[in-house]
Amino acid sequence: MKNRRRVAGLHAAEAALENVPDRIISAWVDPRREDGRIAVIERKLASLGIPVQPAARTRLDSLAGSQKHQGIVLELKLAAELGESELRDALANVSEQPFFLVLDHVQDPHNLGACLRSADAAGVQGVIITKDQSVGLTPTVAKVASGAAEAVPLYRVTNLNRVLGWLKEAGLWIVGAAGEAERTLYQADFAVPLALVVGAEEKGLRRLTRESCDFLVKIPMFGHVESLNLSVATGVLLFEAVRQRTQSSRT
Repeated sequence: MKNRRRVAGLHAAEAALENVPDRIISAWVDPRREDGRIAVIERKLASLGIPVQPAARTRLDSLAGSQKHQGIVLELKLAAELGESELRDALANVSEQPFFLVLDHVQDPHNLGACLRSADAAGVQGVIITKDQSVGLTPTVAKVASGAAEAVPLYRVTNLNRVLGWLKEAGLWIVGAAGEAERTLYQADFAVPLALVVGAEEKGLRRLTRESCDFLVKIPMFGHVESLNLSVATGVLLFEAVRQRTQSSRT
């Protein structure tokens, strides 16, 4: 099960068939449930040669865990993590204005999953994580990402500072998030080839990573808390970039 995950429910099954049919391994369906959508899904699975096993509701409850299954559960292979060579290829062939997210030693699978989901929604072309002291693509990450783990390329790299150098050579601006930064994200220009860099939970950016950034930005805080949750802060940064880049393209 390490390299697999289960999705449950009609919408999740339909999305898997539309977006990642090659990753579907098997399926379980309640034969007593009369539902036209399930019948369509079963026909599509059969056409792909994917085995469909009849399962009672109690069996589906067990397979789905906390997910609502609506009479159907699929098992999928996890998306593959990519490496530095694939990242170099992606940088060489990017057709749109580059937009990447870099996560420096993020260890919480829920944070990584949420960041992938926000990155997908923001149109990020790839998420870069470190090989050491970082969570990778796990079933929990994929579940939290809600399909984004299959949609957004995830690059796991050995030497982050070297990779940030590659991004600079490709013409990207490297912008790090740090609470002590002098300028806010609203004072920065994100309508450029961009890589946003966010540090680990509680610790923030490492010194060498910080020094590799072209400049740092902060999210202004007006309440009593000192900082936002990592994935929330990442979402704020990503969508300020989206706002600026959308506005720039219109003008």
